[in-house]
Amino acid sequence: MAFVILEPCQSEKSGECTTVCPVDCIEEGPDQFYIDPDICIDCGACKAVCPVDAIEEEYDLTPDQEVYLEKAEAFFGNN
Repeated sequence: MAFVILEPCQSEKSGECTTVCPVDCIEEGPDQFYIDPDICIDCGACKAVCPVDAIEEEYDLTPDQEVYLEKAEAFFGNN
């Protein structure tokens, strides 16, 4: 299981999540930050500090939010 960064990050991109991640699995992309689903250890530290509530667990995504997991996988080349 992994966490996924959703649409609210696109307008904020504050980056607190990158400083608290213990495995450094969050990287800044051109439009938002992304979490590498293959490295994420599901600790939840990123979710706790996100100022715009843009981070959800992979298995809690709605069908409309699934695209953000796909974007993260594509960003990291994990297709």
